[in-house]
Amino acid sequence: MTPALLTAIPPGKPYEDLASYAASGGYRALGDALSGSGPSPAGVLRLVEEAGLRGRGGAAFPAARKWALAAAAGGSPKHVVANGGEHEPGSLKDRLLVARHPHKVIEGMALCAYATGASEGWLYLIEDMSEAVERAEEAAREARAAGLLGPARQDGGFRFEVRVVKAPPTYVAGEETAALEVIEGRKPWPRRKPPFPGESGLFGRPTTVNNVETLACVPGIVRRGPEWFRSLGTRGGVGTMLFTLDDRVERPGVHEMPMGATFRELLYEAGGGPVDKRPLRALLPATSSRFLPASRLDLPMTHEDVKAAGSSLGCGGLSFLLEGECVVERAAALAGFFKREQCGQCPACRMETSTLAAVLEQVRRGEAGDYASQIEKIVAFAAGKGHCSLIPMAAAPVVSALELFPEDFAHHASRGRCPGAPAPPR
Repeated sequence: MTPALLTAIPPGKPYEDLASYAASGGYRALGDALSGSGPSPAGVLRLVEEAGLRGRGGAAFPAARKWALAAAAGGSPKHVVANGGEHEPGSLKDRLLVARHPHKVIEGMALCAYATGASEGWLYLIEDMSEAVERAEEAAREARAAGLLGPARQDGGFRFEVRVVKAPPTYVAGEETAALEVIEGRKPWPRRKPPFPGESGLFGRPTTVNNVETLACVPGIVRRGPEWFRSLGTRGGVGTMLFTLDDRVERPGVHEMPMGATFRELLYEAGGGPVDKRPLRALLPATSSRFLPASRLDLPMTHEDVKAAGSSLGCGGLSFLLEGECVVERAAALAGFFKREQCGQCPACRMETSTLAAVLEQVRRGEAGDYASQIEKIVAFAAGKGHCSLIPMAAAPVVSALELFPEDFAHHASRGRCPGAPAPPR
């Protein structure tokens, strides 16, 4: 596979600096566009649309539709936010991408700004991403000194500046409108939509918010064409995507895979399979998605295929459940995570996340009554409420675990242990 994002770093360099990036064609797409030898702003937008680029932060929203909304909006200044607010367990791809290839993200931001008419850029990173923050700030300084950013960038009247912003280390801070709140100096509380950021975002101005991986795809699309990007996918997929595997596999880390590759290819070919070689019981494509049975290992990793199977790719932090591992313990841990990470703004979310965690803890200890009915009622009550999508995210792994492994839950609820597990000593 030809990598689109995680290319080789020159020996002896901690990251792809400006000289290395430019030597491999970096900033050529932006330079050609600004000099008039490349596409117009509308042309850049059209290329992104023809490439079929979709958001890599979890929602998989078509990037060109976001850009078009901001481009059509009146008022200035307009903004671009590169969202690297990654705080989901099992996902490391945003911090790795920014730490190794910050200029790809910055050029992607600049091309987005060119296409939408923006002049202000914000590279939004969690404050504990110390390496990524350092590399992003250094890359912005390099680009500014070279006249690629700031007041010196005057080609055709285009001016664009990038600032690095550090966000609090909470899950909700990665939600796109919570990011806007943080940049404006407030708590990371998601906003109710509409209006959407493309209409009224940062400081009430049109704003395009994209994940850093999404924006890093853009320079290659503009320089090489949408057909090149589409050709990187397989089995109906478009482009590549970054997936994270934890240290429970032989080759952990971030793997760039063609969209349409299967879960089996990611887990066993790229990752080398589970370290202890036990059979698989289930897959969890991301913390905020639904469990899939092990029989879906050969499912193509496209948004459409995974959605049709009842789950979602999310941000690509794949985890799994092996034979002998307790699904109730896993579900309880996930419920506890969402309880801790909800921001407290919406009563329905506070109620759902707290109740799910409490019920799962009762099941885990063997003290639960009609737990299935309780879970069903609280999920139904909370559906469609709240300012962001954390409510369905919190419910997805719990409900799907219960559907796939009802016997495990029933045994745990009455005995406090998994089927086949020995009783504790008296």
